[in-house]
Amino acid sequence: MRRVLPLSAATLLLGSGAALAEPEPFRVSGLPSGGSLTIREAPDADAAPVETIPVGRRLLGFGCTKETPSGNTWCRVKFGPAVGWARRRYLSPD
Repeated sequence: MRRVLPLSAATLLLGSGAALAEPEPFRVSGLPSGGSLTIREAPDADAAPVETIPVGRRLLGFGCTKETPSGNTWCRVKFGPAVGWARRRYLSPD
């Protein structure tokens, strides 16, 4: 009986996390040619940088939010092994 409860709790947690956002492909755009987009640790322009992504490169998005200090829309993204936040205005659906 002990094994059933932890397994059930884990199933509930995994199930709720999967419903948050399905991966969505994007491309970096809206910046000057040869430019790059900085993804950050938090949805804030002053947050520490995680990675830079050149214009035109593909990345995955995992949901966006406007609930940020600036009121701008930021999206949770993954580029290679790097995970961070990027401004939505620089992401085009791929």
